[in-house]
Amino acid sequence: MSSTYPWHSSYEPGVPKTVEIPTMTLQEFLVNAARKYPSKTAVRMVLRYLPLGLAVQAKLTYRELDELSNRFAAALAAQGIKKGSRVSIMLPNCPQQVVFYFGVLKAGAIVVNTNPTYPPHELEPLMKASGAEAIITLSGLYDRVKQIQPNTDLKTIILTDMSDHVTGLFRNTVNKQLAAKGLYKPGVSGPGVFYYKELVGRYPAKAPEVSFAPATDTAVFQFTGGTTGLPKAAELTHRNLVANTVQMNAWFTAVSPGNEKVLLALPAFHVYGMTVGMLFCIAIGGELVVVPDPRDTNHILEILAKEHITLYPGVPAMYIAIINHPRVTEYNLRSIKACLSGGSALPVEVAQKFDEITGGNLVEGFGMSECSPVATANPIMGRVKYGSIGLPIPSTEVEIVALEPDESGHYKVLAPGEEGELVVRGPQVMKGYFNNPEETAKTIDADGWLHTGDIARMDEDGYFYIVDRKKDLIIASGFNIVPREVEEVLFMHPKVMEAAVAGVPDPKRGETVKAYVVLKPGQTATVEEIRDFCKENLAPYKVPTLVEFRTELPKTQVGKVLRRQLVAEEKAKLAAGNQG
Repeated sequence: MSSTYPWHSSYEPGVPKTVEIPTMTLQEFLVNAARKYPSKTAVRMVLRYLPLGLAVQAKLTYRELDELSNRFAAALAAQGIKKGSRVSIMLPNCPQQVVFYFGVLKAGAIVVNTNPTYPPHELEPLMKASGAEAIITLSGLYDRVKQIQPNTDLKTIILTDMSDHVTGLFRNTVNKQLAAKGLYKPGVSGPGVFYYKELVGRYPAKAPEVSFAPATDTAVFQFTGGTTGLPKAAELTHRNLVANTVQMNAWFTAVSPGNEKVLLALPAFHVYGMTVGMLFCIAIGGELVVVPDPRDTNHILEILAKEHITLYPGVPAMYIAIINHPRVTEYNLRSIKACLSGGSALPVEVAQKFDEITGGNLVEGFGMSECSPVATANPIMGRVKYGSIGLPIPSTEVEIVALEPDESGHYKVLAPGEEGELVVRGPQVMKGYFNNPEETAKTIDADGWLHTGDIARMDEDGYFYIVDRKKDLIIASGFNIVPREVEEVLFMHPKVMEAAVAGVPDPKRGETVKAYVVLKPGQTATVEEIRDFCKENLAPYKVPTLVEFRTELPKTQVGKVLRRQLVAEEKAKLAAGNQG
């Protein structure tokens, strides 16, 4: 790695060019924190605030979290789980999810992060592809698992309930509410079915003895979309995730170990929530305040204010919901020090408005499942360039290269200002895709560069700008149109709350630009009004030909707009019209 890059001179004071990555496992973050802060609250879930300062909540101290994860590791070993076994954790955020995560690792097994909203037809291929032998989920989701079990390697099903660590007084009430949502089902039993509370009560707080090689041992399978449409599991080693956690710690210069409160509304099964939320918080001995439903903005505002949250990692949809909340001014959000936004482009207007309301620094970063996930970020306390994904974090190299290799198979490195593919190299880059050497070879080249599939450019100061996804480029009448550029303009419109832009089939232009717009509450607008605004701010060929107003945009569980789904809907409408 070069001793100096253009971005190093843009680092804020106190951020090193490189970080030393300790040879350790992920679970050592917890063991070390439990030794240093045994009585401190490690993880807490507040389901509801009550009068007189009371709350319906569940919490664990660092000592309890360490001991319970040891017990759980011993329980897994008793069920035949050993080094290299794959264990799916299919849960919303809750205190025991953190117990399971570290318990699986302490048993020497691999965490298979799994979205609890997946229906059976999406869950089955993931379980098959991972070869998971055990799955941990809610009692209310048992039937879903049972349906797919015969076609998978799943032998052990471990059930938990959101109420498992809730104070006894409120447990029945919580269970009734969960049952109404289909998330609680009492009395489930069968061969290979166990309950979390019963298991941890049966085994000693002594994890099995396992020998680890952090640089090569996989800690997590993180599923990610692929060119084939089939699920691919990015194999993230202990070293990959330790490295990214240490890199984040170096980047957040104002962090006070043992004193931070991190709000985890992002799901911990998502790579971003896992690393920047959970792992980072445990590594610094912070208090992890978990929220099961990231879309409950009322509750999130309450938590931010009442708990004096200092760090709030999220995606743009979360910050958009806060700044547009009708009662946002009633909450004191000034405790927030920093928020790192990822997952999708952070509109400039949103970042500025959020900073104005909270006084906290909301900055955009960039990451992928394949790099654990963070590769770049804007300085937290230094010079932010709005619209940029920031600078490569310590010990990370980023280049802009030609979209296609030359005759010798190498990619030409482009100069500042030139647009090409963003490639990343660093200790956080994955080992590869599990059982998928072809896709691994397409993604990581012979020199160790991870090809992101994003078109970007770098400026003279070393800040990077995503132009767009290679596959999301709209090509209309031979012109290349970048959806993000059109979206930025739409966000400038005073009536627009959310917007997405996609290329839809067009008989004359091949593709044409369509804008999907969600207006702010109480606002009305016409198609002509939106198009006229775009005409004032965009080249004529970039102006949306079509505008559709919606009450909401289709999003992933973490709030990332599903542009592909919008395009698929258009194609389906076109096909139906042709048949008619």
